[in-house]
Amino acid sequence: MSKKQLAFTVIALILIIDQILKIWIKTSFMLGQEMKIIGDWFILHFVENRGMAFGFEFAGRFGKVFLTLFRLVAAGGIMWYLLKLIKRGIPTGLVISIALIFAGAVGNVIDSAFYGLIFTDSYGRVAEFMPQGGGYETLLHGSVVDMFYFPLINGTWPEWSPINAGEHFIFFRPVFNLADSAITVGISIILIFYRSVFNEIETEMKQEKK
Repeated sequence: MSKKQLAFTVIALILIIDQILKIWIKTSFMLGQEMKIIGDWFILHFVENRGMAFGFEFAGRFGKVFLTLFRLVAAGGIMWYLLKLIKRGIPTGLVISIALIFAGAVGNVIDSAFYGLIFTDSYGRVAEFMPQGGGYETLLHGSVVDMFYFPLINGTWPEWSPINAGEHFIFFRPVFNLADSAITVGISIILIFYRSVFNEIETEMKQEKK
């Protein structure tokens, strides 16, 4: 298998699994419903995210359109860069890393762009796929489906703590999806294992432009 074929295989697998999981969650859970997988620390918890990764939002409806379009442009740039780097013979691990980042970006773009059109909302009910009366939002205004929840530590701050004494706390709070995970893993692999290689490639490309 060539590196290009490997990249597209990784991308296809992430996108397929990500969308299967999201569609299953969307058509099986009401918003806020959850299912415990392993004890109290690995939970499928259905939430919808209208903004960036891990629930961040900005600038209302205009911001939502801008974010979705930005993700599309960014994904195109990542793919162009990946194909360019493959021609330069970059390591296989770096190919996989960038493919993971691309797949994660596209996975969430699909939700943002189309889920509002093809699903009803999930408030107090399980969403309907391809409803006759139309979906819950317009093009580019859909919400990203998140479901992975890992409340690894669930307790109370001690009374002697200088901050939040006696208050309840949870670590780790964010709810995320497979696409978010792919982006995080891809970036982490680059930072840990391929930072020097990436820097060398950047230096070579700058020298070639001179």
